Amino acid sequence: MLRNSNQTYGLVTIALHWLSALAVIGLFALGLWMVELTYYSSWYKTAPDIHKSVGVLLLMATLCRLIWRVCSVQPEAEPSHKAWEQRAASIAHLGLYILLLVIMFAGLLISTADGRGVMVFNWFEVPAIGELFENQADIAGLIHEYAAYSLIGLVVVHAAGAIKHHVIDKDNTLKKMLGLKNHNS
Repeated sequence: MLRNSNQTYGLVTIALHWLSALAVIGLFALGLWMVELTYYSSWYKTAPDIHKSVGVLLLMATLCRLIWRVCSVQPEAEPSHKAWEQRAASIAHLGLYILLLVIMFAGLLISTADGRGVMVFNWFEVPAIGELFENQADIAGLIHEYAAYSLIGLVVVHAAGAIKHHVIDKDNTLKKMLGLKNHNS
């Protein structure tokens, strides 16, 4: 089933979720590693090029994901979910999307401040935004960094919530995002 239903997520939502998760974790790890590289490292130019390329693809996937979310039905919450849990989940999801967009926009501001576009794996180029304000690359760099740490923190909380629902509550929350059939416990 490609589309979501009232009971579960469809393959499009599941694929976008897990691809985004892998990209976020991979980009964070790559970002931590690449900022420690010296000019003489063979990865000094390659690592940032990979980081930017995957970041642009994640931006495109995130925009598609947001459109898909607006156009798709969302599965109903489990009957055992308390109102505060549903509200916390909504706030966390909103926070994840906002942080993703802030990080990626800041990344574009960093990467294109010098007037050069971002080449995505030699497939296409994202045009440069250019320098919109003084010290743009440095300011956007700080925003990019702090938002990335915040995102990873929220990802950990998100994952912990999913594990709590699966292990402690024994409900179908995680099974829905894994594409497994719902089983009443």
